[in-house]
Amino acid sequence: MKAIQDLLDISQYYGKDSRYVIAGGGNTSYKNKETLWVKASGAALATLTEDGLAVLDRNLLNQMGSKAYSTHVAEREEQVKNDLAAATLSKGKRPSVETSMHNAIGFSFVVHLHPTQVNGLMSAQNAEAELRRLFGPKALYIAYTDPGYVLFKKVDDAIRQHRTIHGEEPAVIWLQNHGIFVGADSIDAIQRIYADILDTLGKAVQNPLPTQDRATCSCTEQIVPALRMLLSKSGLKTLKVRKTELIKHFYDCPEHFEKVAKPFSPDAIVYCKSHYLYFEQEQPEDVLAAAVQRIPAFEQAYGYLPKVILIKGIGLVAVGDNAKQCDTILDVYEDSMKIAWLAESFGGPHPMTQEQIDFIDNWEVENYRRSVAAGANAGRAENKNIVVTGAAQGFGEGIARCLLQEGANIVVADLNEAVATETVARFNQLAQSLGKSNRALFVKTNVGDIPSIEQLVHESVCAFGGIDVFVSNAGVLRAGGLDDMTPENFEFVTKINYNAYFYCTKVVSRVLKLQTRFADASYYADIVQINSKSGLRGSKANFAYAGGKFGGIGLTQSFALELAPDRIKVNSICPGNFYEGPLWSDPENGLFVQYLRAGKVPGAQTIDDVKAFYLAQVPMQKGCSPEDVTKGLLYLVEQTGETGQALPITGGQVMLS
Repeated sequence: MKAIQDLLDISQYYGKDSRYVIAGGGNTSYKNKETLWVKASGAALATLTEDGLAVLDRNLLNQMGSKAYSTHVAEREEQVKNDLAAATLSKGKRPSVETSMHNAIGFSFVVHLHPTQVNGLMSAQNAEAELRRLFGPKALYIAYTDPGYVLFKKVDDAIRQHRTIHGEEPAVIWLQNHGIFVGADSIDAIQRIYADILDTLGKAVQNPLPTQDRATCSCTEQIVPALRMLLSKSGLKTLKVRKTELIKHFYDCPEHFEKVAKPFSPDAIVYCKSHYLYFEQEQPEDVLAAAVQRIPAFEQAYGYLPKVILIKGIGLVAVGDNAKQCDTILDVYEDSMKIAWLAESFGGPHPMTQEQIDFIDNWEVENYRRSVAAGANAGRAENKNIVVTGAAQGFGEGIARCLLQEGANIVVADLNEAVATETVARFNQLAQSLGKSNRALFVKTNVGDIPSIEQLVHESVCAFGGIDVFVSNAGVLRAGGLDDMTPENFEFVTKINYNAYFYCTKVVSRVLKLQTRFADASYYADIVQINSKSGLRGSKANFAYAGGKFGGIGLTQSFALELAPDRIKVNSICPGNFYEGPLWSDPENGLFVQYLRAGKVPGAQTIDDVKAFYLAQVPMQKGCSPEDVTKGLLYLVEQTGETGQALPITGGQVMLS
């Protein structure tokens, strides 16, 4: 049906534009005489398909307008919910709570959104007077009313009165601290109305929104990982930091923060709750000293942990159950900042009252939306933040992919920007297809350079709040005997395979120590080096590689002794050969080619001869896969009784005595 396709088109058009929609909010509908199609609760406008529409019988919906419901709030809302369900023809689809208002508006198409500019006016002290000044005396304004049946009745009565007074259907309905409804008989008309509204509001704003980003401070990693641990007593949280000129304005002083200390709309409560933490201390030790006292006090006072923390000098910090939720919290709360800024042009901000907040916080419908928005992960690495160096391709890519599937947030640290960017895009698509809420991030990293590693740690903390597991996987190989190996190649292999492991551990252990200091005693952090079977026994014509790997196990044991008091486990994994990966199979510079050229396999004439030679040495007659290594890695992370170990995963090719 063309009308339904138009509905989907207009929904996606606005749903993908952050000026109109944040966190998938808003709803849209189309109706004819008998039937109403409306976005189902939990569906997102940006990706709305016909499967995301609830279909309702308008005859039954019309009866709800004149029906007498209970005067008890909870009982009434339950009755209304049941009647909406009875009118729903598409069973299993919960219609939007505003469905009755969509039905009452006398146009075929209705688009209800929460544009930032609109709410800058609707959440202002002089909202009604400024509305009439800008849009004329006919503008239909609805003073704030708790969502649900009472709001529907108020809007329905206002529409009828407007028809009587003005002899026309109101095309725009403005809701205080809520948003706007626009109706028309075509989607082109809807777009024209919205465009005119935003143009008018844009011209009325006296001080344009600051839009510049600001660089996050290096002291972020001295604060945020500790906060994450203080907030993770009942399960790991994900934290994410954002810093802009607008955010700086509101963290600069307590007076500015007070302008955003209460929510402006029901959506803000759903995603960010209604109380927020603000730290005006500027030194890391002062922030943490205050946090140790204030986070437990906050939870005791309000019954939940803060989802929003504003820290002077650091920025806006989202506290989520997963990475996806953090993105939503940041977007929604930053939108509240924009609303507060814009409201200054219309008399100053007008947040919701505590009574209004309490209704939303306890309303079953919004709790349902909150549960839908929360997302879910299930896996052995759920909500752990794991950095994997050299993860753009090959063994590192496979390990990172397996850990992502186990619920971890993954940081791909690699020099190969083009390949790593594609890898991370593929990872995030995979997480989404699996219904998971974790995320992957690429940070361009040279593991042979300490400042580059420090930047890796900084960006990891800003993106996910800390690091639980650091996987030192990046490695190189230059095969050759004593006569062939050049000092330059030897130094290159040693710097990446040996020195870089030290560099990475030196830098990352600072954050891990901070985390374990503020975490429960049950929390352990991990450093895992991906070593090699060549680290357990010598390798002919491959001494540069084997020497670095042997040395790596010495580093592992030494680091383990030093970091054990800090509850940081340090272990190595010594995989067998991953024949399918580029390290071995690259047709130009893979190990099969290198070993053939170096004459490492006696009598070998072809690459297949080299492959057969190595496979024959494995008792289990199989190569080592990333899946095999990941299982070993997860074991090392989950256990708390071993550190300084070198775990062979070689198919029996190397056995420890």
